[in-house]
Amino acid sequence: MGPHSTSSPQPTTINALTTSFNEQIRPLLDAVDRLRQLKVMQEGIELPTIVVVGDQSSYVCVRNRIGSESYEEARASESKLFNSHHLLSRIDKSIVGIPVLAQRLMSIQAQSIAKCIPNIVRKINEKLSSHLSELDGMPQNLVSVADAMRAFMQIISRAKEALKKLLIRGEFEDYPNENQMHCTARLVEMLNEYAKDLPADIPSKGGFLMEEIAILEETRGIGLPNFLSRTAFLTLLQVKVKEVSSLPHDFVMKVWSYMEDVILRVLDEATENYPPLQACTRRAVHNLVEKMRRKSRQVVKEIIEMEMITDYTCNPDYMKTWVELMDSHDAFMEALQNLSKPSKIHIKIIGDVDVWPLRKKHEGLVEQAFDIRMRLVSYWKCVILRLVDVLALHVRYAVKNLVDDELESEVLNEVVGGPKNELQKMLEESPSTAGKRARLRKSVQLLKESKEVVGKIIDKINVIAPLE
Repeated sequence: MGPHSTSSPQPTTINALTTSFNEQIRPLLDAVDRLRQLKVMQEGIELPTIVVVGDQSSYVCVRNRIGSESYEEARASESKLFNSHHLLSRIDKSIVGIPVLAQRLMSIQAQSIAKCIPNIVRKINEKLSSHLSELDGMPQNLVSVADAMRAFMQIISRAKEALKKLLIRGEFEDYPNENQMHCTARLVEMLNEYAKDLPADIPSKGGFLMEEIAILEETRGIGLPNFLSRTAFLTLLQVKVKEVSSLPHDFVMKVWSYMEDVILRVLDEATENYPPLQACTRRAVHNLVEKMRRKSRQVVKEIIEMEMITDYTCNPDYMKTWVELMDSHDAFMEALQNLSKPSKIHIKIIGDVDVWPLRKKHEGLVEQAFDIRMRLVSYWKCVILRLVDVLALHVRYAVKNLVDDELESEVLNEVVGGPKNELQKMLEESPSTAGKRARLRKSVQLLKESKEVVGKIIDKINVIAPLE
């Protein structure tokens, strides 16, 4: 006997089945429809499609409705038939009748819906948690200047901590994939590039010792001939230092341009919900960084001037290098004096040089020029190290001072110290922030209602008897 058996060839209908099924399944379907009415799908949550399917796993014997029988009449006739017929009465009552078939179909539908429920519950909880967190993270509604001041100080405190992490401690977990915000590493790169740009060997123009001889000739004075002219040494040193003086300046300007970008980025993010405050903080940062630029320019100027005024170092490498260079003195003088020997000679550290043009010069003058050159080569390494080390320390100190002391006072002065107290403007919530707050609250309310409806669906499913 098939799933739908009949005792008569009369025209049939399934109204009895539909009515019986609807009576039992309707509360469950109404609950699912309630989720649709709440428009929970706008939150990206998919709902189950309501489809009633046939049962392929077992059979149910039913009597179809005949003619104009009412639902109640059809149910009564069906019961009488399966109770009195000499063959049909032997069929197990658990597989007989429209109510049984309706119960089977309802269980199938309930099981189908039940499979979707855990995913729906998970997505509702995730969305609700996300929206609540976002709502909690939004700026509070400020009702007084005191509230605005507290909020402003909290913003500055968070920004300072973020800058300490980026600029001082080298922590960048807030920007893991943005290399430009890995600040200490970028500063090291700029410092290394600056050190590389500085000439490791003292710049030289013309042939070997020609500059030194020219300066010695111009700094001659009345006095004993065997004294090395310190004026000549300082004059040459000043010329060489001037040639590289633009590099330290360019380095500190590059550093502060980078610092300005990073500080603006952090403060813009901290004040994004307060556009009037954001404009003030940007002005404060521009003013502060410009002040730091001026200080750094002054530091560079003083460093360059100090290098040009005094030749001094306690670095033992200076004497070590000079002694090593002077080991070539005798060989150099012999090549200069002995015209029968090759004019080219190798000098440690410096390399191969040609003494042929020097043979036309005064021997004493050439010897003094050689001594000055060796001292300059030895001392130049100390100068370059100082130009790198001092500026590295200066930048580090200046950045720490900016974050710890200068930034807060500069921003505070810009916000509350001017003719207009910008804190008043913080009391006016921007349209975008107000709109976002309203949207989040609406979504939270919708998700909470949806959560209640899903709970009712689960209750409905739990009371539906499973298929035997």
